[in-house]
Amino acid sequence: MIALPKDVYARMVEHAKTGYPNEACGILVGSAKVVTDFYAMKNMDHSTISYFMDPREQLEVFKKMREGALSMRGIFHSHVASEAYPSQKDVRLAFYPDVSYLIVSLSEPEKPVLRSFRIEEEKVTEEEIKIV
Repeated sequence: MIALPKDVYARMVEHAKTGYPNEACGILVGSAKVVTDFYAMKNMDHSTISYFMDPREQLEVFKKMREGALSMRGIFHSHVASEAYPSQKDVRLAFYPDVSYLIVSLSEPEKPVLRSFRIEEEKVTEEEIKIV
């Protein structure tokens, strides 16, 4: 289970809508298993079917995590025309088994659907999301 503060959830969905029609992406950080913040990232792919986070932005987020004794709790991205479920590419590129992979589907932009998964050794397991 992953718990998301309401403001973090709202910022994630807004970032996805702002990035539309391309995929949007970002990093969730926190302490222990508690998400405390969301960092919206640039999608360097500028694509409707894939994303690649800006490495400079990633380094800045990792620096802030170190300084604040925080850790990466999740990786977020959007799917603009398909369901909120990891694609084969998403699974293949899931390098962090200890974080949640959150996907919001904008196939119906007025009804975004957010789902979260754990991906370990290419095995996908859905987890509950609690908005707090």
